[in-house]
Formats: sequence, C-alpha cells, structure tokens
Amino acid sequence: MVFKSISSTLSFLTIIPIPRAYNFDLATIAKNMQFFPLCGLIIGIIVGCVALLSSTVLPHYIASLVILVTLVIVTGVHHIDGLADFADGLMTKGDKESKRKAMSDPFVGAAGTTALIINFIGLFVALINFESGLKLFYSIIVSEVIAKYAMVFQASVGHSAWSGFSSSFTIEMKKGYKIIISIIITISIVYVIEGMMGLLTLGIVIIIGLIIFFVSYKKFGGVTGDVFGATNEISRLTSLLILSTLMI
Repeated sequence: MVFKSISSTLSFLTIIPIPRAYNFDLATIAKNMQFFPLCGLIIGIIVGCVALLSSTVLPHYIASLVILVTLVIVTGVHHIDGLADFADGLMTKGDKESKRKAMSDPFVGAAGTTALIINFIGLFVALINFESGLKLFYSIIVSEVIAKYAMVFQASVGHSAWSGFSSSFTIEMKKGYKIIISIIITISIVYVIEGMMGLLTLGIVIIIGLIIFFVSYKKFGGVTGDVFGATNEISRLTSLLILSTLMI
C-alpha cells in the first residue's frame, strides 16, 4: 500500500512513468502528501547520480548545465511554472481577483520571466561551487527532500486562497499524524546524509517557507498550487546555496 502511495505521488511530481494500476486522481495524491519527502529522496538520487557522473568527467560549468537540464526534465517543469505564475501574481497590481487572473494566465509575464532567470542563475552558481562530486550528490538529495517538505509544511499550516489545485492538499494535511510522519521522514533523511548542517539548512528553509506563506496570505488570501511550486523551487535553491557555501 505504501509502495503504491509513493509510486503514484512520484508520478505526480515527476515525468517518471508508473504502471497504470498505480495512477490515482488528485484527491488520492493529496492524501499521500506526507510522502513528498520520500519522493524528493528518489528524485534527488536520480539527479544526484547524473551530477556525480557528469562532475567526474566534465568541466564544472558543463556539468552544472547537464544537472540543470536533468532536473528540469525529471520534474517536468511542474514547479518551475508555479514559480513564474507566483511571481506574476505577486507583482500584479489590484485586488486578489486580479492577482488570481494573472497567475492563471498561460503566458509568462515580465515578473515570471525574471524569477525564472534568477532561479536558474542561482542554481547554476550553487552547483558550480561544489568542488566534490560526492558532496554535490549528497546535497542534491538533501535539497530535494527539504524542498518537498517545505510544500508539505505550508499545506499543513495554511488554507487555500481559492477552491482549486491546493484545496485537497491543505485539507488532508490538517490531519496531525500526517505532518508528524512527514517531519520524521524529513529529519531522518536530512540528518543521516548531512548531519547538523542539513538540519540547519532545513531550519533556514522553513523560515523562508513561512515568509512566502505570510506574503501569500497578504497578497492572495492563502496558499495555492503555484505558491507550493514556487516554494519548492525557492527551497531547493536556498538549500543548494547554503550547502555549497558552508561546506565542511
């Protein structure tokens, strides 16, 4: 049962194909949101293996580009799109309805484009700063686990700005035992791989997640699917920047 839950959730967060029997609707995925960090572990291992190999045989700047492309392909641009929409909605003047329309617009605006550029440049800088391929491998895994937990955390403390993608997730994560499961999974993985440095990174990312949370409530009236996506991207970037800078 747990395997089916993780498999279906992984297919939701990535482009990794799974047997049709494991495909579920959005409501069922939401019920298994507590397993997002475990999916982050799997995504991190996949991307981390590419990073370890490419950093061994390629110059740093080329390896960093390969890692970025791999990350985009594996995750299917789901959360990157959320970051762009979040930025567009944040910078749109007017009431919450105007911001909602900006976030729903299929075309990326100037704010969204700028956010994507900054995100990719930041990731490139962080990745190229790692001197050890093994350290890069571990850091990518930890950053993905933390990024996925950041979304779970927001869903557990927030409410949806409007009825839509995020609604089922915020409802399900109000069940206390689910956030406890997610916390245990996240802390265990992060501590085993990165020790206290990993926990420090997790703490900083949670603070940043709270800032995004409060900004979202002020601007949109709650969280949305795009807010979750933006949080995932910002959390990954923050984690990699911290781990690449404070290498011990």
